[in-house]
Amino acid sequence: MNQGKYAIKTQVGSDKSKADIEHTLERYNADGFMYGREGDQVIVAFRMLNRHIKFQMVIPAWESFTLTEKGRKRTENSQYEAYEQGIRQKWRALALVIKAKLEAVESGISSFEHEFLANIVLPDGSTVGDFIVPQIETVYSDGKMPPLLPGA
Repeated sequence: MNQGKYAIKTQVGSDKSKADIEHTLERYNADGFMYGREGDQVIVAFRMLNRHIKFQMVIPAWESFTLTEKGRKRTENSQYEAYEQGIRQKWRALALVIKAKLEAVESGISSFEHEFLANIVLPDGSTVGDFIVPQIETVYSDGKMPPLLPGA
């Protein structure tokens, strides 16, 4: 499991991180907030400035913690502790990302649309990122830019 470096040893529980995200959104005047989980997929969504924003995050799989970093088999208790640590780390990182983006907007460093562009929800429920990333990959692989005008 590829794990980030930020908050890798955090003791802050995932419930506290979820509450921190919600409080951050309230502080920056979001007028809606929700999160949900199905399997290893987590969605955190909120509404701000008449935009629906969605972050999708994959939490670590239980099976990815069966071995230590040195390749030794973990005990079930050790595996559980490592698994929980991986989840705590992901939630802390997400809390940091959301807070940093909102502060960049509030401080005038960036605009809301620039910070959250990839996470803006489109009418079909997908995000701008879901829509545009495959197109970026195609442009870079074939080296051809799409025409500026449709049908050109």
